[in-house]
Amino acid sequence: MDVAVVKYSGEDTGRKVSLASDIFGIEPNDHAIYLDVKNILANKRQGTAKSKQRAEIKGSSKKLKKQKGTGGARAGNIKNPLYRGGGRVFGPQPRDYSFKLNKKVKDLARKSALAYKAKGNAISVLEDFDFEAPKTKQYLSMLGALSMADKKTLLVLGENKKNIVLSGRNIKNSKVVTASQLNTYDLMNADRLILLESGMEMIGNILNKQ
Repeated sequence: MDVAVVKYSGEDTGRKVSLASDIFGIEPNDHAIYLDVKNILANKRQGTAKSKQRAEIKGSSKKLKKQKGTGGARAGNIKNPLYRGGGRVFGPQPRDYSFKLNKKVKDLARKSALAYKAKGNAISVLEDFDFEAPKTKQYLSMLGALSMADKKTLLVLGENKKNIVLSGRNIKNSKVVTASQLNTYDLMNADRLILLESGMEMIGNILNKQ
């Protein structure tokens, strides 16, 4: 699949690049995408939610009333979960939500996400560029020139370019990453994928590395 290369100003360079068929042309694997997105979101969870059980509640351990003869249900102490201020039954405890996912599955998931973007004609390739200084207005101007001002975009750089990263990080629905930071969640979450030529080459090197 060939994609036209344009400048960040929106001008056509007259050149085209071919998207690698072994990455952008594969049959997407939905289950691999599901597992990788689940893994990414699980790894982000703090897992610090905590509620007190009855053994951790401050209060008297005296039996509230005698066992029999009151006509009501038997009752222990005030820390009983049935009473206000008592411990919580089966409440959350600190835990680690992360789980291991094989590297080959993660690579397949990224390839599948890229293949979906290629099938949906949601990929644009830009000639390599850099801003002279961090300017959010200049980044917005670029999105406008590419007709993506109202889209959720993901810009992939070959290497870290500080001025571009700083220019785009404060814009809603816009994210800038390097090829090595690219993940399945960001790919599936974006409406449009913008690749710098160097970023596209780097993606090929990373995903086809044995």
